[in-house]
Amino acid sequence: MISADLNIILPEIVLAVFAMLTLVGAVYTGKDKLARPMLWATAAVFALLALWIGTAGGGDRTAFHGMFIDDAFARFAKVTVLISAAAVLVMSEGYMARHGLLRFEYPVLVALAAVGMMVMVSAGDLIALYMGLELQSLALYVVASLRRDSETSTEAGLKYFVLGSLSSGLLLYGASLTYGYAGTTLFPGVIEAATGDHLSVGLLIGLVFMLSGLAFKVSAVPFHMWTPDVYQGSPTPVTAFFATAPKVAAMALFARLLHDAFGGAVADWSQVVALLALLSMFLGSIAAIGQRDIKRLMAYSSIAHMGYALMGLAAGTDFGVQAMLVYMVIYVTMNVGTFAFIMSMSRDGRPVTTIDSLGLYARKEPGRALAMLVLLFSLAGVPPMVGFFGKLYVLRAAYEAGLIWLAVGGMIASVIGAYYYLRIVYLMYFGEDREDALDSGGAPVLWGFLVVSAVVMVAGVVNLFGIEGAAAAAAATLVN
Repeated sequence: MISADLNIILPEIVLAVFAMLTLVGAVYTGKDKLARPMLWATAAVFALLALWIGTAGGGDRTAFHGMFIDDAFARFAKVTVLISAAAVLVMSEGYMARHGLLRFEYPVLVALAAVGMMVMVSAGDLIALYMGLELQSLALYVVASLRRDSETSTEAGLKYFVLGSLSSGLLLYGASLTYGYAGTTLFPGVIEAATGDHLSVGLLIGLVFMLSGLAFKVSAVPFHMWTPDVYQGSPTPVTAFFATAPKVAAMALFARLLHDAFGGAVADWSQVVALLALLSMFLGSIAAIGQRDIKRLMAYSSIAHMGYALMGLAAGTDFGVQAMLVYMVIYVTMNVGTFAFIMSMSRDGRPVTTIDSLGLYARKEPGRALAMLVLLFSLAGVPPMVGFFGKLYVLRAAYEAGLIWLAVGGMIASVIGAYYYLRIVYLMYFGEDREDALDSGGAPVLWGFLVVSAVVMVAGVVNLFGIEGAAAAAAATLVN
């Protein structure tokens, strides 16, 4: 029995053992001298595990009496998490080395966070859910303050830790209430207790507390307060990581909890998730307008985009989950390219994040400006970029579920949000020429990720590279 269980969680075991071995090896040998090969090795392991999980198949399997679930939904989320984490590691190597941040702890912490994310998306039990979430969170708290000689980075890590601990407490209290009223921590037992004409008050309160804790992890309003400061204060590669893989894992966990544990009470949680989505879309779109720091702007952009993803979940249907998965893949791809561009922004070798520094950038770097234009148009949802179809998916899911008011709100918020994306385009092509202009050139790796991401935003219009079909299969596994 135990051998069959271990075989199901073998990818997680491999990654956890790899992280621990690299940590011990670095401590007893060259420490930071091994940081570069460790980073490349970690990215390679991520890519190989993504290939393994994506091609292995295996149907729907459970381990440890249902505490761990291996199904198409979990595999889809894991592949997305691992590929995005590998991409961020690869494109961060040059930046971290140039600014003295390439320490051996960085790839180890990212690997441990990835283990937590993989457990999160496969959780079939409240205890497994919390274990995965905390493993991810503890690693992220440390990596946020990786720049130890910077007050802003230290502040970012401390704020993230304090507020993250609060959200974990909310989640844990909700889980304890759910256990008390359901009599079990397993999702199948919870869904039996939560199915019926009237959901018990205890289970409803437990659900609300758990939704509050998870809303913090996806930066949904009103639990978004940590996001702008942490995004701005963390090293840019760390910010890029925060904006990609953890968001996918948290959103997948959101869907897993709602459908696997509370799938019989859709009417009770749909309106709550819809409200979170609406508030997130509008606050993210409006608050970003006055931002002058591009990392802080991307934080509010992330809040808005999580609102669109939650719109798909609010539908409570398998198509809604499919729309959310498609949207998250598109969102991650856009963010990888955008943060590759942000990492290349420098003046005299020092990183620059002010939007005003992009004045007439297109004259000096027309190719990069064009690639960034494509990504910004896609983030804004301008057709025919792929980002437009991502928003179309979640809007359609909300409309078909009868949440017409939410779909209308999403369209209005999208129009508002287009302003700050197009403002960056305006500055790059028609802004004022600055004496302290950005440096030319940049790392070829960053240029490559920027171009590839922009090309995907155009070429993906044809059939979304088959993501639609894989997302549909994953959603059908979860909902049905």
